[in-house]
Amino acid sequence: MNEFAPIGGLDVAAIRAQFPILKETVHGKPLVFLDTAASAQRPSSVINAEVELYEKYYANIHRGVYKFSQDATTAYEKTRESVRAFIGAKHKRECIFVRGATEGINLVAQTWGRANLKEGDEILLTYLEHHSNIVPWQLVAEEKGATVKAVPVLEDGSLDMDAYRSMLNERTKMVAFTHVSNSIGTQTDAKEIIRLAHDAGALTLIDGCQAAPHLKIDVQDLDADFYAFSAHKMYGPTGIGVIYGKEALLDAMPPWQGGGDMISTVTFEKTTFNDLPHKFEAGTPNIAGGIGFDHAIEFMNEIGVERIAAHEADLLKYATEQLSAMNSVRLIGTAPKKGALISFVMEHAHPHDIGTILDQQGIAVRAGHHCAQPIMDNFSIPGTVRASFGVYNDRSDVDALVVGLKKVMDIFG
Repeated sequence: MNEFAPIGGLDVAAIRAQFPILKETVHGKPLVFLDTAASAQRPSSVINAEVELYEKYYANIHRGVYKFSQDATTAYEKTRESVRAFIGAKHKRECIFVRGATEGINLVAQTWGRANLKEGDEILLTYLEHHSNIVPWQLVAEEKGATVKAVPVLEDGSLDMDAYRSMLNERTKMVAFTHVSNSIGTQTDAKEIIRLAHDAGALTLIDGCQAAPHLKIDVQDLDADFYAFSAHKMYGPTGIGVIYGKEALLDAMPPWQGGGDMISTVTFEKTTFNDLPHKFEAGTPNIAGGIGFDHAIEFMNEIGVERIAAHEADLLKYATEQLSAMNSVRLIGTAPKKGALISFVMEHAHPHDIGTILDQQGIAVRAGHHCAQPIMDNFSIPGTVRASFGVYNDRSDVDALVVGLKKVMDIFG
């Protein structure tokens, strides 16, 4: 690693040392991991927390009176309080554990949507959305006779706020949008989008998957109705995520799945349901993932989310400068406010070919439509190459990417 100390003064070498996988080589080359937007790597503290549970005190939670069950329950529920504090929620019961943001969005679409949408209502999305924030709304809209509409983007990938204002009307019941685009990095003005939606009488759901690892989140300041994110993009385990919802909204929503832990009493005549958050958490959860998630949040808090954001903003600026100087590279998505990723295409080379050549150099990037086909169609391209940054990256990783892209240019001309 180089001696460069970016904005925020992070000791990147010390941070990298906490990630065992970053010591690996790929095709005999040092690993340059630039796919954090898909799934971040895990520090030893997260890995060790899961191992310790299985080796020392594993038991099912919330039900047992014996020590292991009590200890596991305490550790698991500690994470809920950490999540509450991390996103600025008023109550920890507003933080529902799910398998990930995808399940959280489906939960809202299938519970709130089925209970509240009717024929003629409109659900407003944007062209920036991941498929996980499109398909669930299409499913419930088809069932209820509602209509899904999408706010367009400007040439640089910014959301067209004038179009958004004009599309809001009395039929708009839900505005579901991304905080930071996973495909081209655009950061939306979430607070203003929410304010305008509320003025129109609509609720809001934010896909925060690409924001939670990189930005300071305060759901109360945003006045968000629902906010979804996943642990695995925050240096945490897979299979665990959060759907935040305002307490009054969650209380009014029917359960989504039935089973253990989400009930109060069960008879063959009638079942009554548990209080929040357990009403939406049927069955045995991802106990190890939940406990590991707490250590991921602790890892981020110890560094400081603001310092992480400053470090990644510097990396993005440097990468943008370097790639913009390459004649064969065209950046896709150049909005003034962006998340920690850069998306691009190259003349005469398909994104998959670029990704394969970079892999041979030990460089891991994502190539394709990034589960965001509408925005690719908007730019009339089949896909892009996406390099995304995490707290463990520095300028030497960008330099390696540039060297790798020059090899692509040598091959394809």
